[in-house]
Amino acid sequence: MVVTWWGALIGLAIAIILILRKVDAVYSLFIGAILGSLIGGANLMQTVNILVKGSQSVMGTVVRVLAAGVLAGVMMDSGAANTIARTIVDRLGDRMAILALALATMVITAVGVFIPVAVLIVAPIALEVGERSHISKLALLVALSGGGKAGNIISPNANTIAAAKGFGLNLSQVMIADFIPAVVALIVTVIVASLIKHKGVAVVKEDLADNPKIEQSDLPSLKSSLVTPIIAVILLLINPLGQIFHVQWMSTIDLDATYVLPFAAIIGALAMHKGRFLRSYAQTGMVKMTPVVMILIGAGAIGATITQSSLPQLLISAIKVSHISGVFLAPLSGILMAGAAASTSTGVILATGSFSKAILGFGVQPLAAAAMVHTGAIVIDQLPQGNYFHVTANAMNMDIKQRSQGILYEAICGGSACLTATILYGFLHLI
Repeated sequence: MVVTWWGALIGLAIAIILILRKVDAVYSLFIGAILGSLIGGANLMQTVNILVKGSQSVMGTVVRVLAAGVLAGVMMDSGAANTIARTIVDRLGDRMAILALALATMVITAVGVFIPVAVLIVAPIALEVGERSHISKLALLVALSGGGKAGNIISPNANTIAAAKGFGLNLSQVMIADFIPAVVALIVTVIVASLIKHKGVAVVKEDLADNPKIEQSDLPSLKSSLVTPIIAVILLLINPLGQIFHVQWMSTIDLDATYVLPFAAIIGALAMHKGRFLRSYAQTGMVKMTPVVMILIGAGAIGATITQSSLPQLLISAIKVSHISGVFLAPLSGILMAGAAASTSTGVILATGSFSKAILGFGVQPLAAAAMVHTGAIVIDQLPQGNYFHVTANAMNMDIKQRSQGILYEAICGGSACLTATILYGFLHLI
């Protein structure tokens, strides 16, 4: 059964419109998948089969996302992320405040903390530094958001897992490929935030009134805080580094994120002498990951509707006729889907589920495609219809108008990573 291309496209449009209208994202995706299949010519039984097939296709990603939740829970609830952030800011000092804040948010996100939570962790520190160094809230927001975006594309978070599994890759491969774009994004973030450090409203003492007072004695040491991310990174990189440097014994070790991330989290919790809280940390991670898992299932359904249709082949034909490079489909799908959902992870899930077949149809290598889709998803994922916009506004004590001023600057930061990945991997074929 092949669904008509216009039926699949109508279904995708319905899902996006419903999401923009604040209908629950999971229901929006299922409604779009059902209507798209029916409009496209499938009967009721065929529609159910398409939905089931699509939902089954994302189960591998679901398992890995749930595993990542254990690591995220440990890093967030143990205070490890807070320790890392405060250490970076203290070591670099006020003279390099913007770099310190951007780097701190990047590192915290890179070690597995969700980007909204990373911003919430660093925001109180940022406001303190901003008040002392006379840096505007807008510049602080851009530093935190840009740094978070850079870290998000090299993290073992749900979006990176989705990008990897969407193109049949290992998580570590995508993390390595996105490293250079992440560094470029960090550099651009520091430059942009520095240029606007006096633009917008200033931080006043009242902004610091609600800052949580965290005693240093309540936080784990830096050494113990780093155990979890270091173990996770080392284990995930054994195989790809073995292949890069042609080390036979390393190349034969293929460790999956499904057990690497929880293992690293458990060892890290024990190193911080907080093993007794592991159940609580895991529960936190499960709560945080549940919405992502549900969206994955919904996105699998809409993705199956599209891949079962003639739309991928039509896209390939249309782009070939227009003589536009098919490489652009990868970053554009990431940008548009993440912008529609105002979510990096949802955007990556939608883009890989819906357009991976068409992207690969142009001869784009899977790793290059994953890197371009993934970096594309961080360009405009901060739009107001998503929760990230509002969480970060509250964290920085900004109203809607003030928060909206940051959207363009954040897009420049994320766009630099996307442009870098597209040039390096899409046109120069460096991977």
